[in-house]
Amino acid sequence: MTTHLHTFLLRLLVSGSNRDRGQSTAEYALLLLGAATIALLVVTWATGTGKIGELFDAVIDSVIGRV
Repeated sequence: MTTHLHTFLLRLLVSGSNRDRGQSTAEYALLLLGAATIALLVVTWATGTGKIGELFDAVIDSVIGRV
């Protein structure tokens, strides 16, 4: 009897962890989606203000200045 109870509890514990694993995957996907959205907004803003070109020019000037 105790063996059956022990087996049942182990199966219940394992099946619960499988659900948690799926939930973690969904949370990770939502986190990546949020980070990608924020990155896209920042790139859109920076491109519209010309900051990307200024940053690129500064990096190139710095590299050329060190050569």
